[in-house]
Amino acid sequence: MSKKLLVFSDTHGSVTALKAVFNWAKDFTPPNDTICTAVCLGDGISDIGTAANAAGFYSDWRIVGGNNDYGITAPETLVFDINEHRFFICHGHRHGLYNGFNTLLGAAKHSQADTVLFGHIHTPFFKVIDGISIICPGSVGRSRSRIGETFAVIECTENESLNVDFYKLDYKNTIKKIKI
Repeated sequence: MSKKLLVFSDTHGSVTALKAVFNWAKDFTPPNDTICTAVCLGDGISDIGTAANAAGFYSDWRIVGGNNDYGITAPETLVFDINEHRFFICHGHRHGLYNGFNTLLGAAKHSQADTVLFGHIHTPFFKVIDGISIICPGSVGRSRSRIGETFAVIECTENESLNVDFYKLDYKNTIKKIKI
């Protein structure tokens, strides 16, 4: 059975936008196709409780802290498995992202991960480098992309494939699937 992850980052206080994402995640997926895990990649951990409670969205959570998650205790990195995939997740601020992905790739290889999820750059990104999928969902709260505010849904299938879909929130918090 395939499993889906809701992946978001960098809400920076945009609780209303995050609530819209959680409402979409809760209401959009049919009962046989639910999101099994929600992944927060930092810089907005304090927004999760308020938005999730308001939306009635409950999930298995994987959370890492970012450089703006002041006073909140959370790991900087985390490794977990879903189906046949091993994920290495981090915010990214300690991995030299603006100078390339070498440090991030090294951390993923050290963790024997085939997929890296990171935030910090506020721009949706997906590329496979050295057999490792590198994914940034963008930012729910402060996009640095012409696309605007984004998040991702990743489907992990039993046959080891990984399907990545990106979604955009418009100014009314309406959500639609996009290509990056």
